Amino acid sequence: MNSDNPGFFDKPENIKRVLRVFYVICALLVALDFFIHRHTYHPLEELYAFYPVYGFVGCVVLVLIAKWMRTFLMRDEDYYENLQPPPEATKTAEENH
Repeated sequence: MNSDNPGFFDKPENIKRVLRVFYVICALLVALDFFIHRHTYHPLEELYAFYPVYGFVGCVVLVLIAKWMRTFLMRDEDYYENLQPPPEATKTAEENH
C-alpha cells in the first residue's frame, strides 16, 4: 500500500462528515418513532424513544462490565516475554533445522 496516499479516514474532515451523517440518521430514526406504528409486546415498548434509550443503556452497561472485568483479566505488558522456553528446548529446536 502506498504511504503517500492517505486513506479516507485519515483526514479529520472526512471523519467529521461521517459522524454528521451518522447523527442525522440517528435523529431521523428517533423522529420516525412518532409516525411508525409498532406492535408492542411489553408496556415499556410504548414509551417514546424506548429502543434508542434501551440500546444506549445496554452499551453503557457493557462498557462498565468490561472495565470491571479488566481488573482481573488484565496481564502485565511483558507477560509473554517472561514466558521464555527452557534453554534445552531452544537448542533442540535449533538442531532440528
